[in-house]
Amino acid sequence: MDAQIVVVIAGVILVLAIVASIVVLRRGGGKFTFDTKNGTRPRATEGEGNTPGVAFKGRFTMLTAAVGAVFAAITAKLWSMQMVSSDYYEELSVQNQTRTVTTPAPRGRILDRNGVPLVTNRASLTVAAYRDLASDTVLVRHLANVLGMPYIAVRRNIQDYNQGAQSLHTIASDVRRSTVAYIQEHPSAFAGVEVVERTERLYPYGELAAHVLGYTGTITSEQLAAQSEAASQGESDAGAISYESGDIVGQAGVEIRYESLLQGIRGEQTVQVDASGSVVDATGAIPPEPGSDIRLTLDLAIQQACEDGLDHAIAVARQFGYENAARGACLCLDCTNGEILGMASAPKYDPSVFIGGVSNDDWNALSSEDSGYPMINRAIAGDYMSASTIKPLSSLAALKYGIYDETQTTDCQGWWTGMGDANGRWCYDHSGHGVINLQRAITMSCDAVFYDIGKGFYYDEENPEGLQEMFRSWGLGEATGVDLPGESSGRVPDAEWKDSYFSSWDDADRAWNPGDMCNIVIGQGDILVTPLQMACAYAGIANGGCEFVPHVFHSAVSRDGSGSAVTYEPRERLSGAYRQDSDLALVRRGLWGVIYEESESQASHFTNLSVEVAGKTGTGEKSGEDDYSWFVAYAPYDDPKYVVAAVVEQGGFGSTSAMYAVRDVLGAIYNEPDSASVTAGDGVR
Repeated sequence: MDAQIVVVIAGVILVLAIVASIVVLRRGGGKFTFDTKNGTRPRATEGEGNTPGVAFKGRFTMLTAAVGAVFAAITAKLWSMQMVSSDYYEELSVQNQTRTVTTPAPRGRILDRNGVPLVTNRASLTVAAYRDLASDTVLVRHLANVLGMPYIAVRRNIQDYNQGAQSLHTIASDVRRSTVAYIQEHPSAFAGVEVVERTERLYPYGELAAHVLGYTGTITSEQLAAQSEAASQGESDAGAISYESGDIVGQAGVEIRYESLLQGIRGEQTVQVDASGSVVDATGAIPPEPGSDIRLTLDLAIQQACEDGLDHAIAVARQFGYENAARGACLCLDCTNGEILGMASAPKYDPSVFIGGVSNDDWNALSSEDSGYPMINRAIAGDYMSASTIKPLSSLAALKYGIYDETQTTDCQGWWTGMGDANGRWCYDHSGHGVINLQRAITMSCDAVFYDIGKGFYYDEENPEGLQEMFRSWGLGEATGVDLPGESSGRVPDAEWKDSYFSSWDDADRAWNPGDMCNIVIGQGDILVTPLQMACAYAGIANGGCEFVPHVFHSAVSRDGSGSAVTYEPRERLSGAYRQDSDLALVRRGLWGVIYEESESQASHFTNLSVEVAGKTGTGEKSGEDDYSWFVAYAPYDDPKYVVAAVVEQGGFGSTSAMYAVRDVLGAIYNEPDSASVTAGDGVR
């Protein structure tokens, strides 16, 4: 019988009982006696009209009224609960018996520009259970024996408080099918244990592009706190994913940058729980929806060439005595739109170590100086002195502000004394370059010419920081805006920076001086750049000043596979400053000369290419360490398309090691491997 009908009937019976009681009581009469002492007039024995019956009747009436009021209140409340608010209380009752738990969704894949999977998913047979199972010691021990795991480990995984109380807790992943079969064949022995198929990240090419792709991991307490804070401040985006404890999310690289696309929509399942909150049954489920696939600008072949080329450059450096060479970066950029075609950093790491949670030993290894901090993407986060790769920008600055012109020359004798013998400086070529103009100075990397430029800016009253302004106009000293986390801004030092940075020094020591200017004009001293910044600058030189925002995202495929959900549109970042087109042509011609005129041994590696190349060597000097090897180039010279930049820490001169990385990448692009023999070079910087 419906509960509401029962309440109505009970209420009617109660009211009738109260009314009947009142009627019966009202029929009863009081008992009177005659007072014979004072006459025959009838009088109540306890006073006039006050017989025991009357008194009892009054008290009972009051009691009946009180009881009636109580029952009336109860009846009213029952009526309100069952007739007026029945739906509300029924919902609360259901909620006390059921819980909605979520199931993880497969993440979207990460593909290269041609659709080749770089990160995908694989099925994983997972043994899981609800948290209340941890109290069953016998079952847990039996399960531990079957899985071949320590008892304490199984119990800890079942009790994992990083996962929701009513969610299935993962006990073991990648369980053998024979073990799964045994568990499923003995359901009574493993009551409450379930085998579910979940997905885990798969990296078909191992360490390849790990710094770009990134890795995934369990959401941290800090990330959850940030989510809560954003929600409380009303800063959450409409439709944004609401994460729960235990969710797997991106933690680095593309995985975290495009988390909102890669993360799927969780499934839901309703479970029934008992009074203690333990799951006793599960009902209907809504299946999860996979995340969107992301297509990157990376080209697998070029990415592989960047990785192999960087390894080759490091090996060559060691071959010629630079035993500390082990770190560096190499990247390839499409200068016409900012697409990053390849990006490598050394040392590398294997993102698969983070699947299922990274161990303490692995994390310590990845975070130690002895291992070379492999988690750092040196292509975007490595701060290096630019060395001579900055000389094209120094030339443009000199031409723009009239510090040096295209016809001016310097007599380089190897030892420059432009600020007096006491402040003399060596050109890298101690024998000197003789009389040399600006274009030739770019080609031969003559330091003496650029010392003259640095001196000129220092003593220029109108534009004493014109050099720094030129550097900044080409994007140095600020992040490029690449769509990868952890990018460094680099540094363009000036008088204000020095005064602030060295605030503990004496006034005279922290004052900007001619030596500071002579350092940064050749890319030494306190100037810092990233390989990506220099690649962008050379893209601008190739493009007539135009630099695009570098990016790795190409497009995303919608979850239903119907087409592209998001497609990247190239964006112009800046236009580098220069006086006139002839200035830029002078710089380009000087860079062409670096490849084909600076040294025969260097030229031999590029004359076997079907396209002409322009580029620049660089040798960074750092106290207490071997030289840092730089090489940046673009091709084809007459119709630029590709920019390749490489740096090898403690790898020697630019032609000693970094050049080989750049040549290998160009060889892969044009399918023309380097046929020239490996040499130590002849000292070109």
